[in-house]
Amino acid sequence: MIQSQNMIEVSNLTKKYEDLIAVNNVSFTVNDGEIFAFLGPNGAGKTTTVKMLTTILRPTSGSIKINGIDPVEQPELARRQFGIVFQDPSVDDDLTAWENMDLHGVLYDVPDQERKRGCEELLKLVDLWDRKDSLVKDFSGGMKRRLEIARGLLHEPKILFLDEPTTGLDPQTRNLLWARLQEVNQKKGITVFLTTHYMEEADRMAQRIAIMDEGKIIATGTSEELKKQTGTKFLEDAFLALTGKTIREEGGASNDRVKRMGQIFRR
Repeated sequence: MIQSQNMIEVSNLTKKYEDLIAVNNVSFTVNDGEIFAFLGPNGAGKTTTVKMLTTILRPTSGSIKINGIDPVEQPELARRQFGIVFQDPSVDDDLTAWENMDLHGVLYDVPDQERKRGCEELLKLVDLWDRKDSLVKDFSGGMKRRLEIARGLLHEPKILFLDEPTTGLDPQTRNLLWARLQEVNQKKGITVFLTTHYMEEADRMAQRIAIMDEGKIIATGTSEELKKQTGTKFLEDAFLALTGKTIREEGGASNDRVKRMGQIFRR
């Protein structure tokens, strides 16, 4: 395996759907052990980019390296490099917290003793150990999110992808999640790739930030660098200065775009 200080390397990445260019010649890197925020308005191309990084979508052109591995050429090996928490809940409501964790470990071939130890350690990390035998269908949204993060860490990935992980959660739960993620990042050096609409999260948590709009990355830097570039005091103001103040429709830039993006899993 190729070792690099860049945990993620993206070069000239493009995804097209007939006449729609969802991601347009995007290039960026994410350092090993970095918390990297990937921001943009609805329909900017963030989720499409994340899906290409995580082997769900095949790029039209360009290249990706995940811990030195090409996810197009070696998707199975690439998947073992990362954990992922999707926007929509993906835990099994009819299983207990422990069963959700254990099943994930089996699917990733985590040896029995390591799996048992990891399940206990991570459920304690996210404050769910006392609910390990409870059915997930009885969990709150915040508890399910915490379980998903624990599950995503069980196979000891090099990268954790978080696609809007705290949407809809109360401030207490959000603070708890980020405290735990910072702990994992600092103690184990796991790289965190985050998308969020909460500017204060990105401002507080990320070492670097990339802002995407209309399929292109329009700015990259630290929060302070982006604020200095736009002459603003707050990251949200910098974001609006770069992307504009026009309201974007939920899930995309227009209804037509949303309909056309329905082709996403056909290719």
